[in-house]
Amino acid sequence: MAQKLDPIPKPEETHDSGAPRPRFRLFRTLAAVLLVYLVTAYIVLPLAWRRDVARHAALFKAPRITHTVNGIPGDPVNLALLGSETNVVRSMIAAGWYPADPITLRSSLRIAVDSVFRRPDTNAPVSTLELFGRKQDLAFEQPVGNNPRQRHHVRFWRWDQLDQGREVWFGAATYDESVGLSHTTGQITHHVAPEVDAERDRILSQLQAADQISKVSWIPNFHTELEGKNGGGDPWRTDGRLGVGELILQTNPRAATAAPGK
Repeated sequence: MAQKLDPIPKPEETHDSGAPRPRFRLFRTLAAVLLVYLVTAYIVLPLAWRRDVARHAALFKAPRITHTVNGIPGDPVNLALLGSETNVVRSMIAAGWYPADPITLRSSLRIAVDSVFRRPDTNAPVSTLELFGRKQDLAFEQPVGNNPRQRHHVRFWRWDQLDQGREVWFGAATYDESVGLSHTTGQITHHVAPEVDAERDRILSQLQAADQISKVSWIPNFHTELEGKNGGGDPWRTDGRLGVGELILQTNPRAATAAPGK
């Protein structure tokens, strides 16, 4: 008579039958992350971009590059502020920027002397660039330490059209990293850093931090040429976006209009 064998014991269950196994939980988590990514990248963000483009569709009619008085391509336009001239001036001052002096013989000699003796000049003049066939309407700067050869600066031009009933100020923001000879004309000039997007983002962030902006929009593909050289022969590069800041309407007649620290 054949001996009856005992059944092979089953391995002990290490998890409750109703609880998902670790491998299944991992798969479910990865699937959820992938779903969130797909929805965000292919539905939510594109809709947001299209909304901003539709909201500021008229801005695509503006020129993209400034020019020197000799017609040489200058710095790229990389931001726009919506508001009155008073709004722009007060908001930039509130964010820590100084209005630049116009170029005169006196101001030119002053910045030359300051560069030699390394004295900061918060109101040093900026060179002329043209947009819409005219020189900048406003210019602002921020010094860097005690070195007048380095500074953050931005030029603004008022557009002759409105966006949603508000004045538009197109800006070209760059960072002066040194003083030298222009690669195109041989004239003495400031050389700008190539990362112009960093200056665009810096201004918008400072305006937000100073509670001067109600909304920031980004217009993609404003620049189709993402690299170039300015009037001094300095290279620049951009992600192609135009940053649009909607300034908060100034209703307080006593709002500060003096330069920072004055």
